Amino acid sequence: MLYYLFQLLQDSGIPGARLMTYITFRSGVAFMLALLIAVFVGRRIIDRLQLMQVGEIVRDLGLEGQMKKTGTPTMGGVIIILSTLVPVALVGNLGSIYMLLMIFATVWLGALGFADDYLKLSRHNKDGMKGKFKIIGQVGLGVVVGLTMYLSPDIVMRENIESPASAEITVESADTEVVEHITYAPEMKTPKTTIPFVKNNNFDYTWLTAWMGDYATIGGWIVFILITIFAISATSNGANLTDGLDGLCAGLSTTISAALAVMAYLGASMVYATYLDIMYIPGSEELVVFMAAFVGALIGFMWYNTYPAQVFMGDTGSLTIGGIIAVFAILIRKELLIPLLCAIFFFEDISVMVQVAYFKITKRRTGTGKRVFKMTPLHHHFQKPGNAGIDALIQFPIQPIAEPKIVARFWIIGIILAGLTFATLKIR
Repeated sequence: MLYYLFQLLQDSGIPGARLMTYITFRSGVAFMLALLIAVFVGRRIIDRLQLMQVGEIVRDLGLEGQMKKTGTPTMGGVIIILSTLVPVALVGNLGSIYMLLMIFATVWLGALGFADDYLKLSRHNKDGMKGKFKIIGQVGLGVVVGLTMYLSPDIVMRENIESPASAEITVESADTEVVEHITYAPEMKTPKTTIPFVKNNNFDYTWLTAWMGDYATIGGWIVFILITIFAISATSNGANLTDGLDGLCAGLSTTISAALAVMAYLGASMVYATYLDIMYIPGSEELVVFMAAFVGALIGFMWYNTYPAQVFMGDTGSLTIGGIIAVFAILIRKELLIPLLCAIFFFEDISVMVQVAYFKITKRRTGTGKRVFKMTPLHHHFQKPGNAGIDALIQFPIQPIAEPKIVARFWIIGIILAGLTFATLKIR
């Protein structure tokens, strides 16, 4: 709204009327608005949730301090969603296909998570929506995002190349600073993405479907859509599993989102993309505004979610957070960096799958199921004491670690992973 108002005022001579043309300014405004909404409006939402007796249902898993969390307001993901969408609506360019896709993904997964939380609360147990329905929702989003990227004429990229194209052009950076005589490859509609450790950092999915001959490009887009579906499902579910300790998921997601915002800013500017020799994605600068609002919302939410938590995000928040991160990474062609940047989410996913598989195999063979970890998801493993009657292959650590320390250490690991993700772009 404000974005369009300032556009009308640009030629009016009013001081500051052109500020909204700068991505950095709009991103800063979106960040601060989201932070303030999350802190101040979030308090009122928490009070309302308490009045409505929307309290977390906690199973007794024998973890220290766990049962004290019973009754803590849940569905706090509404705070994150509201605090993200309001600033985006105010200072974002809603005509951008990138912005529209991010808003759609947020609302889609927010509704999916809300339905799951509602079912849990209405049934007064932890059994919410069946897993297959969550997967269907995530797959549906993946199909929509993938097909839109294939069909939309506004979603293109310019590949970083060793020898620039012969034509010289005048471009504008993400902050509309005019830079002349920058040369780059022409716009392409292609299923290419960023891959680490490879010269020029680009990978074309059609390489996998070259055997299809004339249909190789369509086959490449099909592979891209399948990767999109997998990335959204894995990241969304990984964030959902990670949301088990106060502030853990929100803190990790803040670091991941900030890293992706920087990547989007660099990739949206031909100047920086050329200098860093990375893929240039015209028009994707609006994603920086969205992610700035999202980071502000997460930080504001942590005001109430850090130990001891006054509100939990619930599936309304965790499913949405993971989906936003995945869709954002896909739009800036960084989906193949997700396994490193979001490694903790995936280790949480893998720990559960390994635990269940090993238990079933050992039970079938010996009649008694055994475990690899003391408890899953992985963060709970560190809360359990070792050698305390739990038949698990990994008993370390012997002494349980306090919840705030586990969260802080996971945050530190998340920061290290973000740094390594950036490093991979220059290690070729």
